[in-house]
Parts: sequence; C-alpha cells; structure tokens
Amino acid sequence: MKHLKTLSLAAALTASAAGMAHADWPTDRPIELIVAFAPGGGTDVMLRTLAPYLEAELDAQFPVLNRPGAAGEITYTALAQARPDGYTVSSLNTPGFLTMQIERKLRFEPSEICPIARIVEDPGLFVVPANSEFKSLTDLVAYAKEHPGAVSIGTTGVGTDEHLAMLQLERSAGVDLTAVPFTGSNDAKTALLGGHISAIGLNAGEYATADHNSMRAIGQFSEERSILAKDLPTAKEQGYDVIISSERGLAARCEVPEEIRARLADAVDKALANPEFQAQAAKQSVPLSFQSGADWQAAMPARLERYRSIFALMKEGQ
Repeated sequence: MKHLKTLSLAAALTASAAGMAHADWPTDRPIELIVAFAPGGGTDVMLRTLAPYLEAELDAQFPVLNRPGAAGEITYTALAQARPDGYTVSSLNTPGFLTMQIERKLRFEPSEICPIARIVEDPGLFVVPANSEFKSLTDLVAYAKEHPGAVSIGTTGVGTDEHLAMLQLERSAGVDLTAVPFTGSNDAKTALLGGHISAIGLNAGEYATADHNSMRAIGQFSEERSILAKDLPTAKEQGYDVIISSERGLAARCEVPEEIRARLADAVDKALANPEFQAQAAKQSVPLSFQSGADWQAAMPARLERYRSIFALMKEGQ
C-alpha cells in the first residue's frame, strides 16, 4: 500500500510539473524551428519570412535552424526525438515527407508527426543556364533521346518534387535522365552555373527571385501556368504528362498537447492574414496557399498513392 501511495504521489507530481510547463508555454523559452533544407531555398525563405510574425502572435522567439540532408529525413528525425512540449517545430514538405516512406526504412515514425498548417503550394519547373542549347523541354528531350543518360537533373534528394518531375518526364517522353542530389536549391544553382549539370528542378517561387540573366526556365509542371510564371509553357502544353508541386508548411510531434498545436495553428492563420506578412511574402515570391493541418493530413493518403505510382517508374527503369 505504501508503494502504491508513493507511485500515486510521483504521478501527481509529474502531472503537476507537466501542467506547469504547459501553462508557461510559449513564453519561458524559444521555440526551435528546424528547416529541412539549406539556407536560401524556398522552404527556408518561407519560414524566415514567417518567423517574426509568429513571434509577434505568440510573444515568443522562433530561432530558425537549418538541418538539411536526406530529403528532410534528418529534420523529421530530430523533430521526432524532441520532447513533445511544443518547443520544437519543423518544416514539413511534400512530396518528400511522403515518398521517403515508400523508398526506404526511416529513422522516425511518420505517424508521430502531425501537420500544423500548409502555407505554400509551389509548382515545379526545370531551369537551365541562360546559354544552354535547351530552349524548351522539347529540346532537352530531343537531346536526351540521342544521348541516353547524358542529361543530368539537379534535385534536392530522392523522392522530392524535382525528382518526381524527372521520373514523370522520363516515362512521358521515353528518355533516360540522370538525377544528381543536392542539400538545397542554392547548391544546385551553383552546380548548374558552374556547368556541372544540365538542368535543375526549382519551384516557381524560387525561380521568380533568381537571376534570369544567368538561368532560364524551360517548362513548368502545373495544370495551368502559375501566376509567378505566366509566360512559361507547362509541360502539358509541350506534350508531356508531368504534374508536380511542392507543398510546404509546419509540423510538430503528435504527442504535443492538442491545445498547444491549436495555438500554433491559430498563430500561423493570423500571421498569414496579416497584410504586412502578405506584402513580405509577395516581395519574396512566396506563393501562399493555406490549408489547415487537419485538411492537409487528410489529403496525404491520396497523394501518397499517386507518388507511389510515380515512384514505381524508377524501379521499372532499373
């Protein structure tokens, strides 16, 4: 009986401490915001633009830490290993978060990570150096047919939207392309401009702020032309069945108390509605497309199945 009383007292003290920590959130220490890609890319720009507005909404600090690698797995693993107290959140990017579940054994459990909100949906496109002989996807495809494997495409990892675009183009055009992974879009741009690869995958928002005197987009992978690239033909307009976009948002461990996750989601919602933030996002060419965490999560199973069918193209080609 004495042992039971001791256990009951310990449980009560633990619950009390957890309740006190919960009550203090988020003002007693900074909320670490982990970014899954290198500085300067679309995800990094989005969250660094958003962070000051989240700080204002929650009266808390949001230091941004970049932990690139493995198409985001390094960041998701760090998030999954963090204490579920609301003081660690991370970027969440699809298709990478979903496709990594298809192609390898992970160091974290995806079901333990819950979306807070989707902030951006940004269509993909292929970019070549300004002096490239490729003026369109058709030019790139024609060369690839004559030189199988010679056209190299820079991506930010296996299963990312750029990689899936490449796989779709291989199938649709009947060509063999070579994927070259990088830790972020800035590294890919450097390799492109250095003449080390033929083309890179970027998103429309990233390309909108790029130096168009040094690089040129040759096709975008949306159903219709993005507002950020009105003059750029889609792959479908050029005769190729390639559709892919990058979704970017925030996530936390599912074990974080629901009240805290709800407050984080509310802060994102209010920040996105702030005219000053919207002006900053427009200046940075961030294509806002808010979706609640619940709605985004509900849409993921169907997306996963589509990506699974696209990813199978790579295995068929092996």
